[in-house]
Amino acid sequence: MNHDIQNVLLSEQRLAEMVTELGKQISEDYKDKNLLMVSVLKGSVVFMSDLMRAITIPCRIDFMSVSSYGSGVKTSGVVKIVKDLDIPLAGYDLLIVEDILDSGMTLSYIVELLEARGPASIKLCTLLDKPERRKVDIKADYVGCAVPDEFVVGYGLDYDEKYRNLPYVGILKPEVYSG
Repeated sequence: MNHDIQNVLLSEQRLAEMVTELGKQISEDYKDKNLLMVSVLKGSVVFMSDLMRAITIPCRIDFMSVSSYGSGVKTSGVVKIVKDLDIPLAGYDLLIVEDILDSGMTLSYIVELLEARGPASIKLCTLLDKPERRKVDIKADYVGCAVPDEFVVGYGLDYDEKYRNLPYVGILKPEVYSG
């Protein structure tokens, strides 16, 4: 797998530092709230597992899985819920945890869907942000870091269900996904 990586963008150590910083800030911001962290599967599972351990206040977790129909490397904006939440949202302060905020189309749909279920609040936390790719008006409340408009994999992010288990975030060589 490593030979398919053009270069490492975020090392294991840098990722750990980012998660620690985010966990500290979230713990402070939610200290008097009823925190429910929602992981958007599959990409955010690695980030979510590290982030929840970096949070020092009580919280609950749940998972949802959605699929965006599109051409493999781009989203079409058509979203299908594959696995919905198990916990009713009323009274919870939701923190949606994502691996990457790209076009924003899928996340925008999820936020709209979950807002209708009556949580006390909804905020967004993303490990990576690609603001130049945004197609809808959505911003994360907590961001690990912005990344260039490159195809990134590792630490939960995939291409064709591969590379999720890399311990770092790297830029995938274009020849791997373009042809």
